[in-house]
Amino acid sequence: MNNDLISIVVPCFNEEQAIPLFMEEIQKVTSEMENESSVSFEYIFIDDGSHDNTPNILKDFSQKLDNFRYVIFSRNFGKEAGLLAGLSSSKGNYVVVMDVDLQDPPYLLKEMYSTIKTGEFDCVATRRTDRKGEPLIRSFLARRFYKLINKISDANIVDGARDYRLMTRNMVDAILSVSEYNRFSKGIFGWVGFNTKWLEYQNTNRVAGETKWSLRKLFLYSLDGIVAFSTAPLAISSVMGLTFCFISLLMIIFIIAKTLIWGDPVAGYPSLVCIIFLIAGIQLFCMGIQGQYLAKTYLETKKRPIYIVKDTNTTKN
Repeated sequence: MNNDLISIVVPCFNEEQAIPLFMEEIQKVTSEMENESSVSFEYIFIDDGSHDNTPNILKDFSQKLDNFRYVIFSRNFGKEAGLLAGLSSSKGNYVVVMDVDLQDPPYLLKEMYSTIKTGEFDCVATRRTDRKGEPLIRSFLARRFYKLINKISDANIVDGARDYRLMTRNMVDAILSVSEYNRFSKGIFGWVGFNTKWLEYQNTNRVAGETKWSLRKLFLYSLDGIVAFSTAPLAISSVMGLTFCFISLLMIIFIIAKTLIWGDPVAGYPSLVCIIFLIAGIQLFCMGIQGQYLAKTYLETKKRPIYIVKDTNTTKN
């Protein structure tokens, strides 16, 4: 008899409309799997400081379902904190991470489980083959980001990869052992290694609510990923400094030679101002890069908790 327990981790933020729809769809799949494979499930919902009725909806479901767990944060700590809390609370020998908006199709869970049970893979992950429904500028920037971070870091992040994945307990424990404060899960998933099988599917739209990821938030999130998994920007700033020092040295030699040989006066106040502004801009840019790494180091050294739990029933047997 199969005694596998699958933990379904679902981070939420202002998702009062989507949660009932998600539970309706996921329970159809889990019921079939329980009948066919004798596998059991536990639901772990993480409320990331929602301002709507999400916490009460989660508590209502916990009263109806014995295998329903929730963790409610004291405020919004971000999706990365939600993922960490869900993985830390999971008890299953397999753990799946999903979004509540049904952009991660629940029907794939059956194929993911049958694939990982072969023993050939430690993780079955998903990636979108298209980005239909997304703004063009967002899709363009996302593709450029994946290409960039794979070139400058040792984290293997597949273009179109979703957080939706089924992992063995061994891989989950490896992810939890990465205890850094500034977390970038897509990079961590790739960095810990393990054999991963990728399942492809076409993009689907949210069933309810609106995306919480604006271009600004995505940009800041991408910066977190680059800083967390690559020191290439620091090397770039060093190369830029050396390059401009070399150019400046050549210009000085040229001006001295021109003055001594042809007797031309050293003039050009407007061009001098432009050069000063250019060099100052480059210096500030390089200082900004260093400041990003210094800020992340500062946050790491403070040893603050990644999240604070306000209410939970995860200790329930």
